[in-house]
Amino acid sequence: MKRPLLTLGLLMAAITAFAGPGAHGPNGEHIDQTGPTNASGLARLPDGSVNVPKVAQRRMGLRTLIAPETEAAATLELPGRVVQDPNASGRVQASHGGRIEPGPKGLPVPGQAVQKGEILAWLHHHADPFSQANQEAQRAELRAARQLAEQRLKRLEGLEGTVPRKEIDAARLEAESLAVRERSIAASLDAREPLRAPVSGVIARSDLAAGQVIDARDVLVEIVDPARLMVEAQTPDVTLGVRIAGAQLAGVSGVKLALAGVPRALRDGTLPLSFRAQGDKSVPLAVGQTVGVIVALKDSAKGVVLPAEAVVRSPVNEPIVWIKTGAERYTPQPVQVKPLDAKTVLVTRGLAADNRVVVQGAPLIAQIR
Repeated sequence: MKRPLLTLGLLMAAITAFAGPGAHGPNGEHIDQTGPTNASGLARLPDGSVNVPKVAQRRMGLRTLIAPETEAAATLELPGRVVQDPNASGRVQASHGGRIEPGPKGLPVPGQAVQKGEILAWLHHHADPFSQANQEAQRAELRAARQLAEQRLKRLEGLEGTVPRKEIDAARLEAESLAVRERSIAASLDAREPLRAPVSGVIARSDLAAGQVIDARDVLVEIVDPARLMVEAQTPDVTLGVRIAGAQLAGVSGVKLALAGVPRALRDGTLPLSFRAQGDKSVPLAVGQTVGVIVALKDSAKGVVLPAEAVVRSPVNEPIVWIKTGAERYTPQPVQVKPLDAKTVLVTRGLAADNRVVVQGAPLIAQIR
């Protein structure tokens, strides 16, 4: 009796040793599995699928959906950036070189709200030493000439009646002219120019400091209206502008884009498309911010509409969705997707009509190892 039992034991050991992948034992366990992978039952199986017990499904908040194939507007995602609206923004520049002095409310800071015409700072003009010396000399000459003209006017006024009236009037006009010229020269030596806000809005950029010396045409302050911003997208397709039915920002809800017009000139080999941002003013957008523009075309495409969170990335950076193939098993499925708006996507390839797709909690399943 011992020899048959020994032979049976050796046979079972050989079967276990040479069992291929996917072989099962008498209790349904994988023979090629070395042991329990996770005490909670969460496990990544050899075929790439994931085992998620019912308790874990409820805890992770997994939700699935059988989405039918529908027809939706074809979309295209373009790179873009937030720019200023030229009709609701402005720049403060210096017309001459000089030194910066704080305004009535101090120097402006980014984020500060300003009104049109408000004095942001003072620009104290300065001249080179030779020009300033010439102005000082001219001022001294005018002062001396004015004093002589005033003395001559007094003498003529004292001889009124014996001196022709026209000489007295000429002396008076000469004295007044010299006085005006002297005041003009004096004002130019100590002149300061107010730097005013050209539009109402918010300070987007300020490069001012007390005592700062600047040159002419330097951009000192930029002002934008956060409620009137634009988005500029780039595309190499010159025919895209006439095929656009609508546009939205990728990953940003509450903002719609209206095409401002189709340009007829390329810039650096691409067509710049300008959109006016409309919608919720509380959405934080900053000038220069890089965004994705989802353009809805007048053409249509067939596919399965899913929430954007249903599509995740595989370890090789491939877009996938998780399909429920059993009570506790989820299988990754590679797909091809196109964004529809900030919250939904269109799966154009990879899904069948009877697939139960995970629409909530897919990122949690992808993290199971």
